[in-house]
Formats: sequence, structure tokens, C-alpha cells
Amino acid sequence: MTIRIGIMGYGNLGRGVECAIRQNPDMELTAVFSRRNPEDVSILTEGTPVYRADDAAAHADEVDVLIICGGSATDLPEQTPKYAEFFNVVDSFDTHANIPQHFAAVDEAAKASGKVALISAGWDPGMFSLNRLYAEAILPEGETYTFWGTGVSQGHSDAVRRIDGVVDARQYTIPVEEALDAVRSGSAPELTTRQKHTRLVYVVAEEGADQSRITEEIVTMKNYFDEYDTTVKFIDAEEMARDHSGMPHGGFVIRSGRTGKDRENHHVVEYKLQLDSNPEFTSSVLAAVARAVYRMSEMGMNGARTVFDIAPAWLSIKSPEELRKTML
Repeated sequence: MTIRIGIMGYGNLGRGVECAIRQNPDMELTAVFSRRNPEDVSILTEGTPVYRADDAAAHADEVDVLIICGGSATDLPEQTPKYAEFFNVVDSFDTHANIPQHFAAVDEAAKASGKVALISAGWDPGMFSLNRLYAEAILPEGETYTFWGTGVSQGHSDAVRRIDGVVDARQYTIPVEEALDAVRSGSAPELTTRQKHTRLVYVVAEEGADQSRITEEIVTMKNYFDEYDTTVKFIDAEEMARDHSGMPHGGFVIRSGRTGKDRENHHVVEYKLQLDSNPEFTSSVLAAVARAVYRMSEMGMNGARTVFDIAPAWLSIKSPEELRKTML
């Protein structure tokens, strides 16, 4: 059985999903939906149609799973519940503080339509979420620490680009090395959000834009920058293209725990990601999750789900027999 994938939004993430589909032989790209004029959208997959986003519902029978590639700030809160009325969907909503609210809205829409809607897939939330869960389940007495970077955050960069007067932006998240070293030592330090990371934002502003206002809107942005020491630097478009065109990222999930009769033994579990391309890796996670969503739908499930609800085997193209033989 070939899983028919649709892509909603053809930016960096959408292009990454298209490449990921080409690496999964049980998938095919059957539709791309865009808010741009379809005639202006050039994709890699020959013969696959590009439709207007507003016409997506009319093509629901062409798609088994729709991967929604919008931004978390304003796109996904609207798009995911909307399209869950017609499709099994996957999104990468990554505003951690708003996940419960987003889940509830999507769950209502997906249950009403009988579809499966998996939210917040990617590497964090997503892969990091799973590693936090596994480590805390195994070491119930301890502390979990998550460090991001050094790298470009797509969601934070997108949020800055939505500010009036901003032409382009890149936001780098940078771990504080002293904090990282303290955690790895097993000392289980108490660290505030501000003590663990700093944020660096490069902005290309419109000519004549009020840079002081833009800076103030960035550093006070709730759920994005308000809890961090944030530096904003204004540069021109040439420098942005020359020095900040890549999208590397990564990070660490570290669990420091104790076991034994007197809690005398210390353990540190560390999961690391080092990514050349944040959107391409995220896209690869979305493609694997889409396989699980398809299988969940075939089992008769419906409603919103997260990565916590996916059996690991549902992510893999391999059969249960192959998994037991090659990976267990």
C-alpha cells in the first residue's frame, strides 16, 4: 500500500517534506497546496499538481495524510483544526506553552470528522519529548534538562518576521556552556530558563523602520523571548544572505538521576541532535509520523494525538518481523 501524502504550504518545511517523501518508498506526493498562485510554485515531483490552499477540501479524496507546514505563531492554530475537518493531518506546532490549547481545538475538529490529527511532531516537541519521557520513566528520581542550539529556530525566526517593519530575520538559540557542563557533571543544578540559554536575533528592517520599537517587540515577545537574555542585531539583506542562509540546529536532552537503597548511584542519560538543516530534519520526522497517522487511521482511530501516542513500530516502514530481527 502506498501512502498518499499532501503538503500544505511550500516553504522551507514543505520543500523538506517533499524530499523526505522521496526517501520513503511506501509514500508518494499526490498534492501540494499553497496560498501562492499555483502557477508560481515550482516543485521537484513531476506530475504532482499544485492547488490553491483554499481549494484543499475539494481534493481530500486524493490524500491519505496532509502534512501542514505553516508556522506556529499564526498559521497552525487556524490551519490544523480547519484541515482536520477533511484530512488526516500532521503538524509541527512548537509553542510549548500553548500545546494543550492547540490540542483541544484540533481534537474537537478531528473527532467530529473521524480523522486522526497528530500535532507537535518534529524534534522538539517530538523526538526530544520522547526522550524526556523515556528518561524520566526510567529514572523517576532526578532532573531533566533540555538545551537547544547553537542553531536557527524556524518558529522564533518566523515570529520575528511577523513584526511590522521586519523584512527578514534569523534567531539563534545558544546554550550557556557553564550550565551545560554543570548538568553533565551529574550535580543536578537548579537552573532558570535565563541561565540555560541566550538568544541572538539578526534582523533586516525596512528602510526607515523604527529599530528601537522592533527590538522592544522582540525582547518582550511572550513565549518566545521574554524569559531570555536576547541580543538583537540589525544587518542588511546582503549580509543576511551571505552569513545566515543555512539553518543548522540541534541540542541535548539530559536526565540526571539516582538509584539505589540510599540513592548512592548517579546516572546521566544524554540524547543529542546535531543538524545541518533544521527544516529538513523536522520534515523527515513529519514524514515518519505521517506513516503512523495513516496506520492509526486504518485501525479506526480518530481525534488528536501526539508522539506519546505512537507505538514505535508504527513509524517504521519495516514489518514487525523485520524489526524484531534487525533492531531488537
